[in-house]
Amino acid sequence: MTYASDDDRSARRDGRYLPVADHGLIGDLRSVALVGTDGTIDWYCCPSFDSPSVFGSILDAERGGSFALTAAVPARTKQFYFPDTNVLITRFFTEDGVGEVQDFMPLSGGTGEAERHRLIRRVLCVRGSLPFRVRVAPRFDYGARPHALRQEGDMAVFASDGLSLALTSTVALEADGPDVCAEFKLAEGESAVFALDQISGEVAPRRCARTEAEEQFAATVAYWRRWLAASRYRGRWREMVHRSALTLKLLTYAPTGAIVAAPTTSLPEQLGGERNWDYRYVWVRDAAFCVYALLRLGFTGEAEAFMEFVTRHISPGDGKPSGPLQIMYGIDGRTDLTETELGHLEGHRGSAPVRVGNAAADQLQLDIYGALIDSIYLYDKWAEPVSSAQWDDVCALVDWVCEHWDQPDEGVWETRGGRKNFLYSRLMCWVAIERAIRMANRRGLPADLARWQESRDTIYRRIHTRGWSETRRAFVQHEDGDVLDAAVLMMPLAKFIAPTDPKWLSTLDALTQDLVSDSLVYRYDPRSSPDGLHGDEGTFSICSFWYVEALVHAGRLDEARLAFEKMLTYANHLGLYAEEISHTGEQQGNFPQAFTHLALISAAFNLDRALG
Repeated sequence: MTYASDDDRSARRDGRYLPVADHGLIGDLRSVALVGTDGTIDWYCCPSFDSPSVFGSILDAERGGSFALTAAVPARTKQFYFPDTNVLITRFFTEDGVGEVQDFMPLSGGTGEAERHRLIRRVLCVRGSLPFRVRVAPRFDYGARPHALRQEGDMAVFASDGLSLALTSTVALEADGPDVCAEFKLAEGESAVFALDQISGEVAPRRCARTEAEEQFAATVAYWRRWLAASRYRGRWREMVHRSALTLKLLTYAPTGAIVAAPTTSLPEQLGGERNWDYRYVWVRDAAFCVYALLRLGFTGEAEAFMEFVTRHISPGDGKPSGPLQIMYGIDGRTDLTETELGHLEGHRGSAPVRVGNAAADQLQLDIYGALIDSIYLYDKWAEPVSSAQWDDVCALVDWVCEHWDQPDEGVWETRGGRKNFLYSRLMCWVAIERAIRMANRRGLPADLARWQESRDTIYRRIHTRGWSETRRAFVQHEDGDVLDAAVLMMPLAKFIAPTDPKWLSTLDALTQDLVSDSLVYRYDPRSSPDGLHGDEGTFSICSFWYVEALVHAGRLDEARLAFEKMLTYANHLGLYAEEISHTGEQQGNFPQAFTHLALISAAFNLDRALG
């Protein structure tokens, strides 16, 4: 199947904004660019995921900057990925011809060229003839820093304090204030190339001829196909699973093994609302689930790289405390993620504020211990046995959990309405201890098993007593309450409760009645469980895939398959998902979202296995 966008979808709202979902993603394992279905790069941070944006028109159509490359006449557009790669093709269909733009970022393979951060846009006319227009309008530092333009023949240099970019082109460029533009026409078989590089004292400007662009296109295609060939998944939903895997790989920061939650900031969970967050960091929870999904598919190298990140930056060795762990880190392991608002940007379709940094980094979220230790357990089981030093770190973490699990926290959804005794936090503390006990028993590793088992069993009984509501006949969001929360869908997935236990089946029915809408699952109802923020939100896509898995484990395979197939219809034209889905079916929140794609992989894997 090839996913394609229709021309009526690619129109910019009010002539200014494409819907979030009308974008594809390219990257080089250091940063990414979002390319709209009309050929415009609306988001690009250089040189890394969490650097200030160079093109940010997805957050402010006027001030953000963009790289527009489109047909100069009315055209229908379609967009797809070159098969089994992260090379994006945007096609233009006109009365007189058909053309396409091939967008990709070459992968250096560890050479010094990595610092070039090259972005190549290769334009071809494949039928007839076609006029194109291009406008390159960078706006450095989220549109706040001016730049100077210097032209040297077919090269344009955009220079600002701290960052300079060089654009080389096989067509003549004209200056227009601080920007460059051009109009050109291609006949069938002809091509043009635009290459954007970061330049510095160590990286000099370098032209990109048509032959070099063709060679780098072939090398980039070969890289992605070689990487994907390691997948062991051969199930029913191979294309969607592999697209999710390729997307997760794009969200990996190769120098450290970090995996970002999403490559964007402040794309709204509700248009006009304040639920706009910066997701360009390493959430311990998200990245640990990513390791699970990638290991399921056979990608052990990525799991190993993330384990190295954990050992270096998160585990309590080298004088670092056992807890509380910070819930997120910079892609280089830094801990200072101070949150600020960029008041000069209007936000996507007017949805301010635009935030950089994330104050949730200072929250207490006990569930991350379970996600982290579960990923270590899976790595030890499916990839490589953990070292003695890593085991010492695990013991220190588990000892801290045994001492501190019984306290309120902000919870998995990072609410800003005060700490509570969230059931999910208790559940994942149980997971942390239980997985460590499994590791110790399987490998005969030293551990204070008596203490661990006592804490594990105490948490188990606490959840069954104070996390269960007789009124709702369901496990609920927090102790001694009656609010439902989709996070409890993890209970059977984490093997805390049998998936056919009467108490669980009753919970599943209650969730279906209150939080599920046409297979889509809301996290919780903010009106009955105030979270400290204004406005509503869409359904949460990871919860929808958790729901599919819960149905699978409960033996409701027909329901599970229908819910899964419905979820697939909410993907964008390329098979990508944002964080949430609105009541009209539009993608909402940061895009694409690692959490959603890893949950899709897990749901597809388990549903496929259950169907036989």
